[in-house]
Amino acid sequence: MTTKQRFENILSWFETNMPVAESELQYRNPYELLVAVMLSAQCTDKRVNMVTPALFEAYPMPEALAGANVNDVYEYIKSVSYPRAKAEHLVAMAKRLIEVYHGEVPDNIEDLQTLQGVGRKTANVVCAVIWNQPTMAVDTHIFRVSERLGLTTHSKNPLQTEKQLVKYIPADIIPKAHHWLLLHGRYVCQARKPRCEACGLTPFCRYFDSSARKAATI
Repeated sequence: MTTKQRFENILSWFETNMPVAESELQYRNPYELLVAVMLSAQCTDKRVNMVTPALFEAYPMPEALAGANVNDVYEYIKSVSYPRAKAEHLVAMAKRLIEVYHGEVPDNIEDLQTLQGVGRKTANVVCAVIWNQPTMAVDTHIFRVSERLGLTTHSKNPLQTEKQLVKYIPADIIPKAHHWLLLHGRYVCQARKPRCEACGLTPFCRYFDSSARKAATI
């Protein structure tokens, strides 16, 4: 099976079996999504969704967050990972959002990455989810799943994975493909023990194929 064929088969399976794939983060506008994605770094979406309602009630707009005390923000998010650093990043991000972008979340990767605490992955998520741009955000799930399935080969970092994926995935479905791979990694192709018995992608999966061949030789 060629790489192109593998991509076509896997994308076709997802389109048939998971036609709707969306972010599990809860948000109502670009500002809230940006904050939620920043909080989700090395933290579960479930945990983020538990803290954001109160956080957004206290700081409903960037102006309110920009004027907040870091210690106060910390109290709202202290149950997420790295709360102290994230509290500092959120306040600094909001200040720049007001001072440079007039409170509007930028609609491109370059400007988003000028905000403190916003890396390429976060910027890609915001651009894909809010503006449906062909940006592929690579988190630990997508990095792992892409290599196991055989969509990427010997990728050493998220940027390499991103480049290999966007080379073969049609631009118009990249935002959805991001969620396909992420959700598949979160619920099926899990890190410690992939649930191959519940996976419909085994006919196209490099990991499953190599495991089957290894078992046959034992």
